[in-house]
Amino acid sequence: MMQISNDPASNKHSLLNVMHRFIAAANNMDETIMVPSLLRDVPLEEQANNNNNDDEEEAQVASNKQRDMYEHYLLLKSIKNDMEWGLLKREMSSGASFLEIAVKQEEQQQPPVKGELPVEDNADLEHQFHYHLRGLFGVLSKLTLQADHLTNRYKREIGGGNFMR
Repeated sequence: MMQISNDPASNKHSLLNVMHRFIAAANNMDETIMVPSLLRDVPLEEQANNNNNDDEEEAQVASNKQRDMYEHYLLLKSIKNDMEWGLLKREMSSGASFLEIAVKQEEQQQPPVKGELPVEDNADLEHQFHYHLRGLFGVLSKLTLQADHLTNRYKREIGGGNFMR
């Protein structure tokens, strides 16, 4: 007889598990990369070459946003910090993260809430939740792979001395 665990974190398909995997990968990346400045001016081209041809356009857009491995490293660290500390810490330090900007944009697009939502809006909440949950799973899985890739490439490059100029 198969037992089902009541602990959501032990379920490999739970959101908590996906979040923990990303945070663990980002922590490993942070512990491994002792000198992040060595990542400056090192292109992300190797990662773009590893993607499928179907994802070529998506990889090109991503590589335009993070021009080198150092910027990519900072992005992954920033996302991890936002996940661990939330948006309040950013507001207190007067820095705006991409998550904070997205939340503010979403709030501006939404009409002010007055009382109950109409019935059709309540019915759509489940659809919206599942849509965003799938997106969150996909994004966190990709970010985990990117953090692992960055860590492995740093180890390989430092081991070979290719970063030294």
